[in-house]
Amino acid sequence: MFERADLLGVSVCKVTAAEVIDKILEYLKTDEGHIIVTADASAVVIAMDDPEFTEIIREADIVTPDGAGILLASKILGLGITEKVSGVDLARSLCRLSGEKGFSIYFLGAAPGVAEEARQKLLEQYPDMKVVGVHHGYFKPEEEASIVEEVKASGADILLVAMGIPAQEKLIKRNLDKLGVKAAIGVGGTFDVFSGRIERAPVWMQRHGMEWLHRLCKNPKKISKVAMLPKFMMKVLRKRLLGG
Repeated sequence: MFERADLLGVSVCKVTAAEVIDKILEYLKTDEGHIIVTADASAVVIAMDDPEFTEIIREADIVTPDGAGILLASKILGLGITEKVSGVDLARSLCRLSGEKGFSIYFLGAAPGVAEEARQKLLEQYPDMKVVGVHHGYFKPEEEASIVEEVKASGADILLVAMGIPAQEKLIKRNLDKLGVKAAIGVGGTFDVFSGRIERAPVWMQRHGMEWLHRLCKNPKKISKVAMLPKFMMKVLRKRLLGG
């Protein structure tokens, strides 16, 4: 198990991307499912008002620090989290390795057609990639059981769920024992990025913690999520100054 830091009541692992990938590869040799949560600032804010989500994070096998906000908060509070481990980067690494290592992946989430577009785009880069199934995330609650069966029937080793926080984590949690996968990861807007529908921020913006600004400029509808960042930072500063 990785060492964890308590960030405003949310338990975040002190990990690097390489360590997470290595651990997931270890999970593939087991007979049970594992949950990986990629937690950004919005996840922390949501968890404050959602006990169910907080519990999912607490019980998750890995909770990665996903975002510049988490790293800045760690620096302010002295938590020792030093590397961003995002859902999109994890997903890309796993897709690349799937052919080389011989494991399979299922894409679940995003709007109709996006996951398939993502698979086709990635196959151009990684011809040996093994994505054994895709399904969009716009389904009715009564359809969930059949989709879970579809994932299991695919024989996928890893499930990537792109349905947004906390819906993706809650779906994974309530179905983990029925999915048949060794690892399930919530990856947010990853398929939109892979499909090319959303352009990722330039590398310099990623390195300077400004990817959120790029996303907002490209999609103003993200304002509600971006608005959580000031709330998050105010709580971090309060914690630093007042200790609570």
